[in-house]
Amino acid sequence: MPLSSDADIARILSATRTIALLGASHKAARPSYGVMQFLLASGYTVYPVNPGLAGQQLLGCPVYASLEEIPVAVDMVDVFRQSHFLQGIVAEAIAAGAKTLWTQLGVVDMTACHMAEQAGLEVVMDRCPAIELPRLLAAGLVPDRPPGRVAP
Repeated sequence: MPLSSDADIARILSATRTIALLGASHKAARPSYGVMQFLLASGYTVYPVNPGLAGQQLLGCPVYASLEEIPVAVDMVDVFRQSHFLQGIVAEAIAAGAKTLWTQLGVVDMTACHMAEQAGLEVVMDRCPAIELPRLLAAGLVPDRPPGRVAP
């Protein structure tokens, strides 16, 4: 089952330093763009992933075509893709050495969740870190973070 307790989500958000953001968009009106801005401002190093934008810059960060192209192991894979892509994404996240699979609002696949958990990943599903982090900061469950840095 995906993690849902405030304590678990706060622990993950506190321990995470690097995030691969799958489905990153260059369009400011898209949720993935706003969440990436928020994550950078909140102290995380973000690696945007979008094959259509690979090689370009997004919010000062180089965009990668796939998880395997990111030059470091990421702590979290934050998924802005449709649910039917999730099982393939789990396989990529496992191969990339990610610790956490986080899926955005509406992105749910329990088979993919079980696959990730069996491989040792923690799973947060159908939630947004840009909603959870401020809520948990206000509750005193997550410490303040310094501003993020642009990924190399």
